[in-house]
Amino acid sequence: MNMQENARLILGLRAKGWTDTEIADFLLWIESGDEKYKPKVGQQ
Repeated sequence: MNMQENARLILGLRAKGWTDTEIADFLLWIESGDEKYKPKVGQQ
């Protein structure tokens, strides 16, 4: 994913009401696969 796509992803998640912490944890989960960052069911 290039920087422009990354920025659009972050802006889109912010528009959906995600906090910066939720976004950072989601991106960490995508990159690392670490289950502690995996979004919980029922979250935005």
